Amino acid sequence: MPARTTQATQQPRSLIVTVYGLYARESGGWLSVSLLIRLLAELGVDEPAVRSAISRLKRRGLLEPSRREGVAGYALSDQAREILAEGDQRIFSPPHARVCDGWLLAVFSVPEAERARRHTLRSRLAALGFGTAAPGVWVAPAHRYDLTRAVLQRHGLDGYVDLFRADYLAFADLAEAVRQWWNLTDLKRSYLDFIATWQEADRKPASPAAAFATWVKVLTDWRRLPYVDPGLPPELLPPDWPGTRAARLFHALEERLAGPAQEHVAAMRGSRSTSRA
Repeated sequence: MPARTTQATQQPRSLIVTVYGLYARESGGWLSVSLLIRLLAELGVDEPAVRSAISRLKRRGLLEPSRREGVAGYALSDQAREILAEGDQRIFSPPHARVCDGWLLAVFSVPEAERARRHTLRSRLAALGFGTAAPGVWVAPAHRYDLTRAVLQRHGLDGYVDLFRADYLAFADLAEAVRQWWNLTDLKRSYLDFIATWQEADRKPASPAAAFATWVKVLTDWRRLPYVDPGLPPELLPPDWPGTRAARLFHALEERLAGPAQEHVAAMRGSRSTSRA
């Protein structure tokens, strides 16, 4: 089921990942602890919550402790850089599917003794936007191949899966089959939630500080949706599909907010504390 926006996504850990993705890579993937605490304070997150979230990201292998000129901070791990690079295209310029491009099939079999791996594999495929065509047979548009291959290999799941390219030939109506393979109702609700949450933000003037706070939260809400959305050809989607409107709103907010937000973070860096916490 697609993640609901706002309350479900605005956790300190998710906000920190967004901040690193937006503002750390230009400085070698590193942010000082003091700057991160000040930036997250502007998002309503207190210092203990920031430190706790950093610890969890460190345990997951996404952040690595690093001191620069005696200042404590954390840098993105190689794994985190890879994940963020994958996300850039998916989030900001997703591919446009066509029926003639065909489909990607993931056929898997996991031994009963490795039930936990089976659950992990299913969860990863769902998070990659796959639908279920039959038990052990999952389907996605063909453009998901590179992302799927990279994610399965990174998590050590590639040994359980065979990937195929395929064309749908018969016998059901393809649009009807798509509605059976994916839960488009929940995905539609997530897009409508995003629109309802952020459409007013597209009309309000914003100072650089307000632009930063809004843009980080907008992107944190948005960045999961292009993954769980399979990116189906438009002709297979229900009429008036809200994903199109949500994408237009996201890019309008990006155009309005990203520049002032960048300026704000640059100013915060310029006035950063030399705290060695």
